[in-house]
Parts: sequence; C-alpha cells; structure tokens
Amino acid sequence: MIEFTEFVLSLEDRLKKPLPGRSAQLKMSSLRRIQDLLKLSPSQDVTQSSVLILFYPTEGEIGLVLMLRPEYKGVHSGQISLPGGKFEDDDESLIYTALREAKEEIGIDPSHVQVIGQLTEMYIPPSRFMVTPIVGYQAFKPKFTADPKEVAQIIEIRLSDLLDDRKVQIKKIKLSMGLSLKVPSFFIDGHVIWGATAMILSELKELSSEIIMITRSGEHKE
Repeated sequence: MIEFTEFVLSLEDRLKKPLPGRSAQLKMSSLRRIQDLLKLSPSQDVTQSSVLILFYPTEGEIGLVLMLRPEYKGVHSGQISLPGGKFEDDDESLIYTALREAKEEIGIDPSHVQVIGQLTEMYIPPSRFMVTPIVGYQAFKPKFTADPKEVAQIIEIRLSDLLDDRKVQIKKIKLSMGLSLKVPSFFIDGHVIWGATAMILSELKELSSEIIMITRSGEHKE
C-alpha cells in the first residue's frame, strides 16, 4: 500500500485537475436516485452544506472516519455519513463549515487538519442540500469524541477497504414509512454505506485508485 505522506501529497496534486464528477458518483447510485437526479435540478432554496473527508495514518494503513447517525424523525435517520452539516451565517466558508461540524460531531481539532481540496458537489433531493466534500488530512490519528445527540457510533475504515471491489455489494435497506430498496453500497466491517455518502466515496475511490495505479507503474519502471 502507498505510504501515507506520498498518498496525500499525490491526492492534493490530483484534486487541482478536472474531477471524475457525476459519472463516478453514479456508480454507487440506485436507479431511483438516478431517476430523481435526471428529473430534478437544484431549487432556489437549496441549503449549502459541506462534509469532511479526513485521512490519517493508523496502524500502517490510511484511515478514514465516518459516523452513524442516530435514529430520529428525518430522511437521513440511522444512516452512515461523513461528518458535516449546513452552512451557517457566521461560517467563513464551506471549509470552515466542514471543520466546525467535524469538531462538534466527532471532536476533530481543526488546527490539526490540513485541507488539500474538494470533490464534486452533490445535490441531495430529499433534504434539498447541496453538499461540498472537503478533503483534508491529519498527520497523526485523531482522538475521536462523539456528540451523542448527533452521533450514534464513530466508524473508522481503511482506504484499502474502500479500494477493494469485493466490498461493493447490493444491499437491501429500509427507508422511511416502511419502504425498502436494493442499493449499491460499500459493505465494510459489517457496515452498509449507501446513498449520498457512498456516491461521494465512489468519486474518492476513483481518484485514489488512479493515484495507486500511477505509483505502482512508476515503481515497476524503476
């Protein structure tokens, strides 16, 4: 596996170039979501928001942190997500929003995070959120502290798992009002990661795979 510092520096450089965008996102989208996106366009009252994709070294691997939302009366109840939330009037930028929310939700210290870019924004029709994924890294493993009001469980995964095609599976999930749906998901350590989070991670996976491939190709030439 690629060394941590080499990976984040390579990713920072790659994020300055054109991104895979929606084509990568839709690889982890259900047919229902694709139909919704084709029919709908962001409304004028869209809510700007951002999430944080945080890389950090952990036990010789490259780690990422997700979180399980608690059960509540809402469209994203009980789902796995990236830390983040809506842009507030006092926020300086969407980067600030992502870091603020990550601190509030899982105890991330913003002063330890180096932001290196962002992925393609995504519109989420059910909540009318326009989500911008902010990408950053921390040079050491964070000490996570969950806010019980917003986080039922902190979930750590490895980049190697995200890149493992065997982890992509079709799973049946329950929606609100007793409905269920079969969706493409990342099935990692017993966790079903689907919906907008899986779509964001799908673009990240494509970029990361590209970096790994280029790195291996360079090693073979030497």
